[in-house]
Amino acid sequence: MITLTTKLNNAQGLHARPATLFCKEAGQFKSEVKLVCGDKEGNAKSLIALLAMGLTAGSEIQVVADGEDEEAAATHMAEFIQTFQE
Repeated sequence: MITLTTKLNNAQGLHARPATLFCKEAGQFKSEVKLVCGDKEGNAKSLIALLAMGLTAGSEIQVVADGEDEEAAATHMAEFIQTFQE
């Protein structure tokens, strides 16, 4: 299991459009990928779970990946969150 910490820099947070793109990216990996922010946790491959987390701009997020391609998954998804801009 790998955990990376990153920051959500998108000014509008993780609303429907970026969450949809995030889910699509996470779906490319075989590993389980989840996001953790404070006491909230959600499956990165589930749009509903991500939207329910209500992540806002500036949130510090942990990307947790577990599985055969966990290192690639955690690294890619952490970079995606940090660099996504609308």
